[in-house]
Amino acid sequence: MRVLLRIIAILIVPIAVAVGCMLAMKHYFMEPADLTKTTPVLFEIAPGSNFKEICKNLEARGLVRYGWSIDLISRLKGQDKKVSAGEYELSASMTPKELLAKLVSGDVYKRNLLFKEGDSIWQLGQLVEEAGLLSRVEFDHALADPLLVDKAGLTKFQSFEGYLFPNTYTFSRPVTAQQIIWAMLEEGEKRWKPEYTKKMEEHAMTRHEILTLASIIEKESGNRQDQSLISSVFHNRLKNGMRLESDPTVVYGVPDYHPPITQAHLDSEHPYNTYKNFGLPPGPICNPGESAIHAAIYPTIGAQYLFFVADGKGGHVFSTTLKDHNKAVEQYRAFMRSAGGGQ
Repeated sequence: MRVLLRIIAILIVPIAVAVGCMLAMKHYFMEPADLTKTTPVLFEIAPGSNFKEICKNLEARGLVRYGWSIDLISRLKGQDKKVSAGEYELSASMTPKELLAKLVSGDVYKRNLLFKEGDSIWQLGQLVEEAGLLSRVEFDHALADPLLVDKAGLTKFQSFEGYLFPNTYTFSRPVTAQQIIWAMLEEGEKRWKPEYTKKMEEHAMTRHEILTLASIIEKESGNRQDQSLISSVFHNRLKNGMRLESDPTVVYGVPDYHPPITQAHLDSEHPYNTYKNFGLPPGPICNPGESAIHAAIYPTIGAQYLFFVADGKGGHVFSTTLKDHNKAVEQYRAFMRSAGGGQ
């Protein structure tokens, strides 16, 4: 019995040490910082961050108990220096091993940016800010940067207006204003079909003029079905030497415009007022979508209309004579009065 007790006494110390080591390893390497905190948080890694800095920041944010534990795991797995810059969705309920796997996966958090047909570039900054990508001030500054406009090859037009293709884009932080703008420019290039170039030459128009016309069609159309007919009206007016007389062009040239449009607006002197000036305005008044661009290039064949007005129901009434147009305008106004819309 004495011998047995002596053997047990000899063995108990290393066993206790082994158990202690196992518990310590479990605590340091396997247990999350806080199992109750399951809500994901965004953890951003700046470009050029080294792995030790990342581990320290994880600990400072309370996402891991000991930053060095992830550093050690990464060294054992040979995964250090393989973390891409960006935002990652992490939580304190993740184990150090899970945190490391997430970081080295490159599965960064993606932010959606919806830029709709008919939006102006000066609305884009607010959308960028709301998406959490950049501040509106920073983005607007880039839009107005002549060096950036020049780099895009738009020096002659001095603006990105009309050239940023409306779409839903996905970006991850960190991102620059130039990267966002370039993605939209490149999307516009991809959507411009080779046949468009051939057709616009048949119209004796430049791409800038087509985009300008498309932007007016975009603003004037309540639905896509009427876009090619609206396009034919503007093509006909241009061929007949008539002013386009488009309200949206007037609005675009009025600083701090607030509806409704008035006679004073229509009488205002600025380059975009197509009630005062013949031909197209200097440039696009918004960023047109694919259907409006297509309509600008392919107006309805054979249509002789010179006028159109909204019908109050989402469509338009088209006329070939001013008399018929005035009648349609009165019908629209009567409809709006009966609907409680004034005019």
